[in-house]
Amino acid sequence: MKKFLIGIGVLVGLVVVLGFVFRDTVGMMMMFAAMKPSQSFAEDVRHTAPDYSEEIAWAALPQKEDPADTTPVGAEDLQASSAVDVFFIHPTTYYKSDHWLQPLDDVDANKITDDQVMRGQAAVFNSCCAVYAPRYRQATLFSFMDQDGDGEAAIAFAYEDVAKAFEYYLQHYNNGRPFIIAGHSQGGLHADTLLKKVIAGTELEERLVAAYPVGFYIDGQDSVPVCESATQTGCQVTWNSVAPDSQSFQDTSGSICVNPVNWQADGSRADFSDHVGAVDYGVDGQVEQGVVDAQCVDGRLHVSEVRSPNYKSEFMGPGNYHIYDFSFFHMDIRKNAVDRVAAYLASR
Repeated sequence: MKKFLIGIGVLVGLVVVLGFVFRDTVGMMMMFAAMKPSQSFAEDVRHTAPDYSEEIAWAALPQKEDPADTTPVGAEDLQASSAVDVFFIHPTTYYKSDHWLQPLDDVDANKITDDQVMRGQAAVFNSCCAVYAPRYRQATLFSFMDQDGDGEAAIAFAYEDVAKAFEYYLQHYNNGRPFIIAGHSQGGLHADTLLKKVIAGTELEERLVAAYPVGFYIDGQDSVPVCESATQTGCQVTWNSVAPDSQSFQDTSGSICVNPVNWQADGSRADFSDHVGAVDYGVDGQVEQGVVDAQCVDGRLHVSEVRSPNYKSEFMGPGNYHIYDFSFFHMDIRKNAVDRVAAYLASR
């Protein structure tokens, strides 16, 4: 009995130590677990579908004033004169446990989508393109942690809204123009699915300038080619930003990683001096150059150091820079999108 009690004591002590060492990660997982809806996906209600003929169903449209019109200091919003569109799919902004899918009138989720995502991510493309960004019944954040099939069903359902938005965009807005597909996190996953199911191998691929399905680990199979230079077109780029010593909960070695500083897929390192600029709208859209370096390693984008006090959140865990996938490289992406559009138009 004494040995048994000693063993239990050692085990409890080990759990306490591990809980302390990984306290941020444990706290994050507990937070995510608290977001699990109490009902199954099958039992949950299906809220009213978006009507994409109405402006309210879009977080951004080039003909209306919206946060996707925002520009950092020194940049221009050129949507009105652009010859190319971007179809942008926003990331998860619904963090509640009420439902597996966001009701379209959820004020909190829409505010995050508008104030943070449209301004900080979709607006990256307003120097090259007219920005179209649909609202959709997105899967709640816990869907990506669920192991029972409900999360997978919610994500698949959310994609169907995205697919319908893209179909409406093609029929009523695009008018045969070239386009970029972009998204982040959940939006990056939906962008990847759209590329595979709707664009790759069709006539639409001829009009694809490039794709930026960022912030989700994807392998690119059955999709468009991976970009290998800064001006290649008809291809895709993606990355997931992390500190070199951050934990990984999956094998990422087969995932696409294109460096958003030098736009290479060969694992070469881009130095701080190559970094065009990060943008944090919490400090009035000021551009900060040389904030990060970048190198693709085993499918992840390693950022060795962040040389700015403006990027301190570890919402996704220690060393996980997921929420900064766009803001770290705001000016790099903005310039690259302009360059790819120019290369595409010059080749036609």
